Amino acid sequence: MEYELSFSATDLAQTRFAVSPMWEVATSFRLLREESDPPLHRRWAQQVRPRLIGAGLDRGWLAALIPGTGYLADFLNPTPTGPFGELPEELAAIRRSPAAQVRADLDVLAAKTPCPAPRLRLLREEPEAALEKVTAEIETYWDLALGPYWPRIRQLLEADVFHRARQVAEHGSAYVLNELHETVSWDAGTLRMVRRQCSMNRADTGAGLLLVPSAFAWPRVLTRSVAPEPPQLAYPARGIGTLWEPRATKATDAVAAVLGRSRTLLLAELDTPSSTTQLARHSGLSTAAVSQHLTALRDAGLVTGHRAGRSVLYARTAIADALLTPVG
Repeated sequence: MEYELSFSATDLAQTRFAVSPMWEVATSFRLLREESDPPLHRRWAQQVRPRLIGAGLDRGWLAALIPGTGYLADFLNPTPTGPFGELPEELAAIRRSPAAQVRADLDVLAAKTPCPAPRLRLLREEPEAALEKVTAEIETYWDLALGPYWPRIRQLLEADVFHRARQVAEHGSAYVLNELHETVSWDAGTLRMVRRQCSMNRADTGAGLLLVPSAFAWPRVLTRSVAPEPPQLAYPARGIGTLWEPRATKATDAVAAVLGRSRTLLLAELDTPSSTTQLARHSGLSTAAVSQHLTALRDAGLVTGHRAGRSVLYARTAIADALLTPVG
């Protein structure tokens, strides 16, 4: 089946790109619901799925709202206000979702789910109170599954936006729209999408188009249509295949001369987000020493901490990645 989205000159002028944390929440959670580890994200999924199950998120609000396939509730993906969205802003927008929109989305989900979860009935009856619980669970999921990896994911998404912006400057918008995905094409003022599960047309949406690169949408494109907001099209970002490859850490000798060998060792170990206990076990340092070094590294902006149940997961920042990557 093929769907078409017509464009006026105004629509084309209002087409833009944006990075959306909530699109990554929805698409990554859906991947984790699969029985087998997704090939492109196996390394990430093997680390995250046990945390998800341990926290009970495999049977919570997100599990009720995000089916394994098909429709995603539109209120989970509010329109980003700028090119690089932030999670707190998007969560605030979710909490402000009109009750009518929430119930309309639940109607679509119910049509595809014969026995809706009790949580969805509560969401229908008391949307304002239930949305507070939904967003609280999203924050927990973020800390467990995406927050420790966000610098790496965001770098990939931003690189995609900058690449396509350069393509627009060099070749024009039509060229970029034709390059997004094999199921998307542009011709004579119309964007065509084939094999789509959700329709998207200009009558059901606002002006323009919001293009959202995603690390977890592959191999498909996903859409959102809520008038009077611009339609959204989430597509697989470039370079996903290398997202979870170990980062180069050959510049450790030079970094160690500045930071010291123990702190440099910890940074190298943090190619995979880890707890203090895990770092102590892998590095041979005492737990107290690891904790002290991590505090210094966090104060310097080289690591971030993310609550994961009773422990804290530490991850390298983009600045630390750059320090450990050899020049040339």
